[in-house]
Amino acid sequence: MRIYGRLFAMLGRDRWTALGLSLGNLLVAALQFLNPLLFGRVVALLASSRPGGDPWTRIGPLLGWWGAVGVGGIVGNLAVSLLTERMAHRNRLRAMGSFYETALALPPSFHGDTQTGRLMKVMLGGSESLFSIWLVFFRDQQATFIATLVLLPFTLFMNWRLALSLIVLIVLSAAVTAWVIRKTHLGQQRAEAYISALAGTAQDALANVIVVQSFGRMRDEVGRFGAIAQRVIEYQFPVLNWWAAINVLTRAASTLAVIAIVAIGTWLHLHGAASITDLVAFTGVAMLLIGRLDSAISFIASLFFRMPSLHEFFAVLDAVSNVPDAPDAPALAVRAGEICFDHAGFAYPGGTLVLRDVSFTARSGSVTALVGETGAGKSTAMALLQRLWDPTEGAIRIDGQDLREVSLASLHAAIGVVFQDSLLFNRTIRENLLVGRPDASAEEIERAARQAEAHDFILRQPQGYDTLVGERGAGLSGGQRQRLAIARALLKDPPILILDEATSALDAATEARVARALAALMKGRTTFVIAHRLSTVRDADEILVFDSGTIVERGSFAALVAARGRFADLVASQLASVV
Repeated sequence: MRIYGRLFAMLGRDRWTALGLSLGNLLVAALQFLNPLLFGRVVALLASSRPGGDPWTRIGPLLGWWGAVGVGGIVGNLAVSLLTERMAHRNRLRAMGSFYETALALPPSFHGDTQTGRLMKVMLGGSESLFSIWLVFFRDQQATFIATLVLLPFTLFMNWRLALSLIVLIVLSAAVTAWVIRKTHLGQQRAEAYISALAGTAQDALANVIVVQSFGRMRDEVGRFGAIAQRVIEYQFPVLNWWAAINVLTRAASTLAVIAIVAIGTWLHLHGAASITDLVAFTGVAMLLIGRLDSAISFIASLFFRMPSLHEFFAVLDAVSNVPDAPDAPALAVRAGEICFDHAGFAYPGGTLVLRDVSFTARSGSVTALVGETGAGKSTAMALLQRLWDPTEGAIRIDGQDLREVSLASLHAAIGVVFQDSLLFNRTIRENLLVGRPDASAEEIERAARQAEAHDFILRQPQGYDTLVGERGAGLSGGQRQRLAIARALLKDPPILILDEATSALDAATEARVARALAALMKGRTTFVIAHRLSTVRDADEILVFDSGTIVERGSFAALVAARGRFADLVASQLASVV
């Protein structure tokens, strides 16, 4: 009920529309209830008419009222359907927008644990479930519940003996449905979890289709998919069996109830306790309510099957970021651009420290290089600077402002990043560059591309700057993707810059040209360079040598080599590998 309550609370912007639909459904239910009563009255008039007589004087007005009720029901149903369709479509898009915005704002810790394919399945499946429930409830089922809750008690005044048969049927159907739900809800949850796993597995394989084909893994991946599909069947089929049984039982009970009502009505009529009019009218009402009961059971079954997807959908909406904005957090004010790590430490939730007592100050406009073996903590330190995580010990400050006390949007706006893996959208080259600065002019885009040595190869593309790059930039070479990433950072023109192996995918000649562009970009900015190729950090103002999450050495290139410590060993090993 909490889920259903939240589901309808999401219609807050359309609360007046929902209220109007409720009133419309009340009117439709009342008009439908009048149909069997009017039919019974017509039958009674016909039965009392003498052969050769003229019953039209009495039946004519009644038929007119009956026609008006029918037309009113048609118009009411049409209005309810149109308003419901529009409301459901509108709110489905709103729900998808909220989900999308929430998912984009969640930190890497969330996305690292959640497959993209599964996340897409949750968004599409959850929003479709919301749409279907809103649509079917307000278009079809609200009138059913109104008829059951409001009109069913009225049947007691028509004939309480006949009404009891109808009430017993509805109570038994509700009890059996509730029992089946309790019996099968766990199995449906497990089936839905495996369906989500199917989506994640398919996305994982399709995103790495080149690896799958190159290593001859197609049969294995298909087998993996089939194994998960088999698990879906194992849990889903028993659930389907129970709900098939309840549908058969409900329809059998409905048939028996109609027979019982006719039998009881006949007995009452023979004993003078019910007229033909009462019997015909009540049978019509009973048939109407029983038909709606069948529809309601199907609707409840659909609610049951959609419940796991709604749970998953709302779980993402309720996910809490591990790096939330402080209440009324001010924007970061970058004045000089001095960055201070003050005894910063970090541990992943439930894990041990991966950074310990990291302290240094990067002066305004300086270039600080972070070096060390893979896993030493370089990238983690820069992740803390971007506030992808918060330090579990100590603090990080920019111009004296603790990063936890300023808004995330302003922090990210102040930092430009060139990643080791060039991350590109499946959009045009121009759109990928505009990620850095959406309001940049064509001249500024071209200038940044020229500085990054990208302009010439862009012009050689089929549509130039309007060429689609493919998913993750698959239509470009590694060096081309890297140069676009550098151009994107150049266009953003941030006061703080992080170069994460920014030239790792470039050949020697292109690297030399791009290095000049990067040198111009770094001038006057506080820059951090993460590098494994130590020759690229020779001109850094300070080199920080990381090992096992701590800074073990610091100084200039020449000073560290002369010290014959850890850095000198790294340089020597790289020189030896080149020889």
